[in-house]
Amino acid sequence: MYKLAQYQESAAYLRERLEGFAPETLLILGSGLGFLAEEIINPIRVSYSNIPHMRASTAPGHAGCFVAGVFEGKNVLAMQGRLHLYEGYAPEETAFPVRVAHLIGVSKLLLTCACGGVNMDYKVGDLVLMTDYINFTHPGLLAGYAGNSFDLTGFEHRFFDMGQAFDMEYRSLSREIAAQIKIPLREGVYFYMTGPQYETPAEIRAIRILGGDLVGMSAVHETLMARRCGMRVAGFGLVTNMAAGVLDQPLSEEEVLTEAKNAAPRFSALVRGVVRGM
Repeated sequence: MYKLAQYQESAAYLRERLEGFAPETLLILGSGLGFLAEEIINPIRVSYSNIPHMRASTAPGHAGCFVAGVFEGKNVLAMQGRLHLYEGYAPEETAFPVRVAHLIGVSKLLLTCACGGVNMDYKVGDLVLMTDYINFTHPGLLAGYAGNSFDLTGFEHRFFDMGQAFDMEYRSLSREIAAQIKIPLREGVYFYMTGPQYETPAEIRAIRILGGDLVGMSAVHETLMARRCGMRVAGFGLVTNMAAGVLDQPLSEEEVLTEAKNAAPRFSALVRGVVRGM
């Protein structure tokens, strides 16, 4: 488990590399969606591997690099790739960058991820606004901390509210932007699974019964950390494949990356508009 001093050391290193640039919004870009970081003006790049205590990103389509700069007139810090449990990392390690970003002044999070479509009304290529999430597969990232006087992470309280995991105003803004740019935007509940294996058809049927519309292997611990830090969160999923059992075809990483590339213009337009309004 990390101590506050380790978070602070990482934040100090990142702050020094940014040379006075002060980002307000963190963008987490999922599988095949890192192209958005290439649209940042006057970019400053910092590899994850150079930041003290931070883990490396090993997933396909994840460059493993912070990119800071101006995006739609806003100062942003983008994560070109993220960290996952299936890479062998603990929940707190996957959420570590969020806490570090908050320590350098970031107060907003916009996260994206490639997802499997569980809702039978969805189709490949759909953009989905996350309204909530379900996590039954792994303890929360703060499980095990003693709390208060024994808690070395710097958080004052053990318990915190998750009634609005995804910010209501940001959700309204997202709908408005989608309507303005004439892009269909679904809404749904994200269901977290650890991976790296794709789910079985039986698991997908169970997820559907439990209220999940999307399934994926990320997003949850980052959202938890952001809300723990008091950050406001917006989340978007891109349906890069229909989940197991929906279509009579095998699932593959190649399909995920291909569909992410195909959706690039629409996804870029949506994210640009939302960042501009955040």
